[in-house]
Amino acid sequence: MPFSDEVRARLDADADQIISRYPRSRSALLSLLHLVQAEEGYVSKDGAAYCADRLGLSETEVAGVVSYYSMYRRRPGGDYNVGVCTNTLCAIMGGDQILASLSEHLGVGPDETTPDGMVTLQHVECNAACDYAPVVMVNWEFYDNMTPDSARGLVDELRAGEKPVPSRGPARLCTWREAARVLAGFPDGQAGDGPAAGPATLAGLMLARENGWTAPEPAAKGDPAGSGQ
Repeated sequence: MPFSDEVRARLDADADQIISRYPRSRSALLSLLHLVQAEEGYVSKDGAAYCADRLGLSETEVAGVVSYYSMYRRRPGGDYNVGVCTNTLCAIMGGDQILASLSEHLGVGPDETTPDGMVTLQHVECNAACDYAPVVMVNWEFYDNMTPDSARGLVDELRAGEKPVPSRGPARLCTWREAARVLAGFPDGQAGDGPAAGPATLAGLMLARENGWTAPEPAAKGDPAGSGQ
């Protein structure tokens, strides 16, 4: 159903702030979508219509953006979005086993939500944290060097109402709606809290040096085999 007058008044006040940050109002779309997601937990048809109305866009234009970015939900989900990376390095280190283990443990598949409404399981691509693989993200916060056992323990804590501290980032884990509001441009004051990323391990470089591995010489022009002749 459409937003109530009370909800719309609250959204309008925040939307005015967001739109004022951009030289062209349509540039505020991503932030405005996070704002309506913070309200409902996903971008509903009414939420998309609200964004279109505020920015002078068609609902089709807004729908195209919502469907393109995985950060926006198009249906209700859990308080905690648990994303398991299975891209190259995480897969090698056990990401696929973690995803399968969580799916069995929670009784849901990727993009499905547990009956208690607490956890939505997501199969994600690279989280840009390969040095700490395998990585699980909860509402965009990192949990590094995971195993099937530690991943099951993580979701059990979430479903019990606890908020396990991320490996790095804020000391307090946000709910999905709280995280969406931060992404809309309303900081929660935690940006400087909690542990930061550790130094790069450079494990690959050290392994190459131990084994005497070197990169091949670049191929000369017209010499795809790289013989240099």
